Amino acid sequence: MRGAVIHAPGDVRFETLDDPKILEPTDAIIRTALTCVCGSDLWPWRGLEPTGEAHPMGHEYVGFVEEVGSEVTSVRPGQFVVGSFATSDNTCANCRNGFQSNCLHREFMSSCQAEYVRIPHAQGTLVATATVPDEGYWPGLLAVSDVMGTGWWAADAAEVKPGSTAVVVGDGAVGLCGVIAAKERGAERIIAMSRHASRQKLAREFGATDIVTERGEEGVARIKDLTGGIGADSILECVGTAQAMRQALHSARPGGNVGFVGVPHEVALDGQELFFSHVGLRGGPAPVRRYLPELIDGVLSGRIEPGKVFDLTLPLEQVAEGYRAMDERRAVKALLRP
Repeated sequence: MRGAVIHAPGDVRFETLDDPKILEPTDAIIRTALTCVCGSDLWPWRGLEPTGEAHPMGHEYVGFVEEVGSEVTSVRPGQFVVGSFATSDNTCANCRNGFQSNCLHREFMSSCQAEYVRIPHAQGTLVATATVPDEGYWPGLLAVSDVMGTGWWAADAAEVKPGSTAVVVGDGAVGLCGVIAAKERGAERIIAMSRHASRQKLAREFGATDIVTERGEEGVARIKDLTGGIGADSILECVGTAQAMRQALHSARPGGNVGFVGVPHEVALDGQELFFSHVGLRGGPAPVRRYLPELIDGVLSGRIEPGKVFDLTLPLEQVAEGYRAMDERRAVKALLRP
């Protein structure tokens, strides 16, 4: 088969790889219907995370089951499935508590920008749709496998409630999906922090009521102006930089909550400041599997349309262009078709 391999910062190639095989009785092999480039893939692309030896890339996927191991009974060959970027048996104590992304047997997917993918712990990781969906729904279902699930987790962790005010820090795919999540959870006011006109437009379409273009302390001051000098009830931090985290924490009201889902890079917290702020903080890798049934239904019913975050579609063989387009902000998120 063929798939994406990163060799060094700025160097992703489409190469011939070994076909995946069933290695454990809990495995499944899927034929990829759609995959994509994630914002977090840009960290090694930009040299902000070590690349190490050349290795496959990608952790978002929807596809058709080709083969299952002997212990997999929840899905069967021919079914269309959606999974999570973090595998889970869905039976351990952490899974039963709703944190499947911290499953005791968790593996992070890392080879999904390819024609075929091996899915460990398929019994607990994959969810099959009742029938093969119309292709028009596939981008939305692909978004559910990570960015929509992560945006939903950001809103959940930030305790967005009906009638509340939510601020979304970050206008990438996760942030835009966070706007969807905040609206679905009943936020009355949703403030999207964005400097890009096309992303502002999509945020508005998804439910944002206000746009703030300022960043850093200027952005915080603007949030305070919009909230009577107090701050917002819920902040969705969807970037992962030190500036974004400071902006999120300082924008929350006393007693408010920050859900941080951007993978932290050079983020350090001041314990004294956090202590006296009375701001709650929760985050981590999104427990996407917890939300899959609800979000799949939301997409197939037409209630939510997270697939709109894909504003560039490429054949899988042009995966490197997808990285370049996102790195240069010519695209919010690149969809890849095998």
